[in-house]
Amino acid sequence: VQLQASGGGLVQSGGSLRLSCAASGFTLEEHAIGWFRQAPGKEREGISCINNRDSSAYYADSVEGRFTISTDNAKGTFYLQMNNLQPEDTAVYYCAAADTPSGLCFLDLKWGVNAESNYWGQGTQVTVSS
Repeated sequence: VQLQASGGGLVQSGGSLRLSCAASGFTLEEHAIGWFRQAPGKEREGISCINNRDSSAYYADSVEGRFTISTDNAKGTFYLQMNNLQPEDTAVYYCAAADTPSGLCFLDLKWGVNAESNYWGQGTQVTVSS
């Protein structure tokens, strides 16, 4: 069972990247999915998630309108399209999948609480230069 994140890199301000997270060993569509990031010296920040109750997507204010989360259950992969990247987006980005009783997703510390399973990818570095 694992999540494999990829797609990070170095990009100039205003550029774009697409992160991918490939799931193996479990059924992705039975899980809420999310993307989180952590910059040096800062706490982990939830930036986007999709619940598996009605597939609603949620975004942090800091990325609303610039980032788009999507999923391809047939491929067992989900994505984060990041446009108009800014230096403050520099961080290690992590993907996660959780099987919660409610099917809801959370961008805060409630993520994964009471989940039967809670998987995390290894992180991929995104660096945005000014």
